Amino acid sequence: MNKVKELPGEAIVEAAQTPSIKNSFLAYMQRVRGGDMGALPAVLGLVVLCAVFAVARPSFLTAINFANLFTQGAAITLIAMGLVFVLLLGEIDLSAGFASGVCAAVLAVTLTQHGLPWYVCMLAAILTGVVIGTVLGTLVAKVGIPSFVVTLAAFLAFQGLVLVLVDEGTNISIRDEVVVAIANKNLPPWLGWALYVVCVAVFAVVQLRRARSRTKRGLTADPLSLIAFRVAVLALFAGLAVAALNLERSRNPALVSLTGVPIVVPVILALLVFWTVVLRRTSFGRHLYAVGGNAEAARRAGIPVDRIKISAFVICSSMAAIGGIVAASRASSVDPNTGGSSVLLYAVGAAVIGGTSLFGGKGRVLDAVLGGAVVAVIENGMGLMGYGSSVKYLVTGSVLLLAAGVDALARKRASAAGLR
Repeated sequence: MNKVKELPGEAIVEAAQTPSIKNSFLAYMQRVRGGDMGALPAVLGLVVLCAVFAVARPSFLTAINFANLFTQGAAITLIAMGLVFVLLLGEIDLSAGFASGVCAAVLAVTLTQHGLPWYVCMLAAILTGVVIGTVLGTLVAKVGIPSFVVTLAAFLAFQGLVLVLVDEGTNISIRDEVVVAIANKNLPPWLGWALYVVCVAVFAVVQLRRARSRTKRGLTADPLSLIAFRVAVLALFAGLAVAALNLERSRNPALVSLTGVPIVVPVILALLVFWTVVLRRTSFGRHLYAVGGNAEAARRAGIPVDRIKISAFVICSSMAAIGGIVAASRASSVDPNTGGSSVLLYAVGAAVIGGTSLFGGKGRVLDAVLGGAVVAVIENGMGLMGYGSSVKYLVTGSVLLLAAGVDALARKRASAAGLR
């Protein structure tokens, strides 16, 4: 009996459909070569930066500096998470930085001058962000003014609004214990480990359910060995992080003890999970990607494009409000510079460095977290090495330009490969 020879192309297809770690890796490398690099540049950049700073300044790897990285980059990361939604549409929000300052000022004024409870003040700050986003989104979607012009005008106007709210330059101190604790206090060590167990367990369940769902639909699913590998990697690195954060960081433990995961970490994790679910598991998320990919085609498909655009700006400004609350908490005060200076530039940079495309249609909320980590590491490491703001801006700008260049080249390769 003659054996039928298998064609090379058929062998490749069969190998791609066989679930294994090796084939999954080969498929991933094929996507990378085709221009779909995702967060790979940000992860590699983060590893290289950490290695360089660790060698140049061993103090970079200390527990206290590790904890500082989370608190230093928290506000930028939160604002960048909101900017992802606007960038997915191919739009931009230049006012997000000072919008966070306005919302922080609302928080401070209602706390100190009106004596309202902390939860009412936080709600007022977030509602301010919702109003800002609604106005900006309406001007862009309904009136048709380019987002660059609308948000640039808002950028200028919000600077004046912050001055009005803080009485032309007054520094408003925040003494509410709950608000101050958000960026300055830590979870008890046992609660940090409990959070670790929950996160790893949830990640494992999500991975298994996703594989089971794809198998039921007759699609190729990730093998159990690959899922186990992912869970093990997450468990390892998250466990090391929690163990490091649970170390005593105080120079005088007898006077004050500093141990545990910063409270702002579970805040960021909760918002990361929530917005990831929104983007990946809801019709709104699918519509957002569709509008960002081709607005006219989305409109003809019956997607409410204007509503999607307004919603994206509302989410962006609401996350800016949360970022402003965290920034006010970390400084324990609000002044005219809150949300100003380099906040917007770093937030946009974080989203783009993490892998979100400036051209729309490509990005994840996780990109903002990874990019925020890169920005925080650069700022922190440069500070430890004694460099001033000038060098920090030069390095951060270079990294942002590199990330944008990688994105542009990836899109060209994807287009040449027929993936777009």
